[in-house]
Amino acid sequence: MSGVTSPGSDPARPAAARIYDYLLGGKDNYAVDRAAADRVLAVAPDQRRLARANRAFAIRAVRVLAAAGLRQFIDLGTGFPTSPSVHEAARQSDPSASAVYVDYDPVVHVHNAALLARDDQVVSVQADIRQPGVILGHPDVARLIDFSQPVGVLCVAVLHLVPDAEDPGGIVAQFRDRMCAGSCLVLSQFASDSDPEAMAELRAVAAGTAVETYFRPRSQIRRFFDGFELLEPGLTDVQEWRQDSVTAPTRLKIAGAVGRKP
Repeated sequence: MSGVTSPGSDPARPAAARIYDYLLGGKDNYAVDRAAADRVLAVAPDQRRLARANRAFAIRAVRVLAAAGLRQFIDLGTGFPTSPSVHEAARQSDPSASAVYVDYDPVVHVHNAALLARDDQVVSVQADIRQPGVILGHPDVARLIDFSQPVGVLCVAVLHLVPDAEDPGGIVAQFRDRMCAGSCLVLSQFASDSDPEAMAELRAVAAGTAVETYFRPRSQIRRFFDGFELLEPGLTDVQEWRQDSVTAPTRLKIAGAVGRKP
């Protein structure tokens, strides 16, 4: 639940980035965010573990892609800074790796910009994932990202904040169309085969707010990867993607995969 649809500066309304930060054990959250998360935790107490598994999936994917030679990344709906970050994970393979962190939440943007101020190969951009053209045309993106070379685009736990009416598949396609062969998409989102009670509670908590959540069947999530070839093991629960150890299932499900553009 990375921040993308909420301005995030109103302490009276829950914000996706702050809820995610709370679930990850961070301190950049308000009472309203904790209250919303605690309602879900009451029926799905493993939600903290799922949030951490989703974050770990993203970092494992970045490490896999960086080891394969990718050196530039765009993280859409990045949320509050968490270590290891995308560029930290990528730089384990190449210290020159670059990253663009994109989030609509102005508070997230300020936090990231302050943290990254001394690194000219990493930048924070305040923009909305629902406006891919704005992101792709942003001067900081143009400065850091060479789309004639492979790029890794992360869309992790963010599309479930975008309703079907706003065409999440079309959003992904606009990024795909700018990516050259060898580029990769890392994507995860809540799956509709989650536990019905937990899913209903999350929907009830989020209804009518900026964190309204849309669960999707895995067949629809798989279609987000149209134009990409999925890396093994394909679309799985995030805690199972290239994870050696066996982990217990969670009541809520986030499905994730990594696709490579041929």
